[in-house]
Amino acid sequence: MTITYTRADDAGTAIAAVSTDPEAAYLAGGTTEIDLVLKDGVVAPRRLVDISRLPLKGVVAAGDTVRIGATTTMEEAATDPTVARLLPMVRSSLLQGASVQLRNMATIGGNLLQRTRCRYFRDPAVAACNKRDPGSGCAAVEGVARMHAILGASPACVALHASDLAVALTALGSIVRLRSDQGPRKVPLTEFYHQAGTTPDRETVLRHGELVTEVEIPLPPPRARTTYLKVRDRASYEFALTSAAVVTVVEDGVVRSARIALGGVGTVPWRAWDAEETLRDAPVGEASFRAAAEAAVQHPFTVPGTEFKVELAKRTLVRALRVTTGAGW
Repeated sequence: MTITYTRADDAGTAIAAVSTDPEAAYLAGGTTEIDLVLKDGVVAPRRLVDISRLPLKGVVAAGDTVRIGATTTMEEAATDPTVARLLPMVRSSLLQGASVQLRNMATIGGNLLQRTRCRYFRDPAVAACNKRDPGSGCAAVEGVARMHAILGASPACVALHASDLAVALTALGSIVRLRSDQGPRKVPLTEFYHQAGTTPDRETVLRHGELVTEVEIPLPPPRARTTYLKVRDRASYEFALTSAAVVTVVEDGVVRSARIALGGVGTVPWRAWDAEETLRDAPVGEASFRAAAEAAVQHPFTVPGTEFKVELAKRTLVRALRVTTGAGW
């Protein structure tokens, strides 16, 4: 397969190049795009438009938000003093993802758009993959599925969304800024991803040629405490079995507000709205935390190998709530 490579000098040129060519795709850090194209042969763009040098890099604090450019690398964001001071949960999620080498290449936009690590999706020799070939089935449902999803999953697909960063950003109510040949638009991260449902090949609301330009992150409320807790098989360079991003405001031993997102369990970064409502004005303590955990993991779809994630996800959230509320370990 012949691939044409071009480097865009500005966003408008890049958008025009991809929008008018159905076989074109953007290339930035390349840490997953190159794998999927050259190593795995799962996707086959005929043209790659390099956007890595577009002026979409940097961290800016403005009022009650922080904006991070899409081509900012994960390591640049993690070591930025503004992120460290104002968004420690985001910094923690970045530093617990991948390795230093990958974080120095992978971009914020690329992290949010990364494709699933499902072994069946990434192996073209496996015929049954609805995400790669709609209508073909899902090999993971009856195969080895330990690292797969239990929320938002269905018989059509149990592929996991692997980003740590997206979980933290989801809990904070972040917004993705986009630009296309039709102009700019903003999409809440909770509306950016499609759950698998019956169309797992449709992963985001992005239109062809639409470019992620930056992420807008609201600051946590005053007096809020945050944490990102990741449970994994080894201490580094490993995807989450389960994770929880939690923001709480506690007054006089009562949880006045909570924002919760789960990772390692969803086909998308999973905002636990029911758990948040369960915690509102609830007393700090194990009973409240467990009730929130039960509300967070409702109607899971499990297959052989993923059943353990139901209880592990609940315990992960309980532990994260203990940390953020000061209730101890």
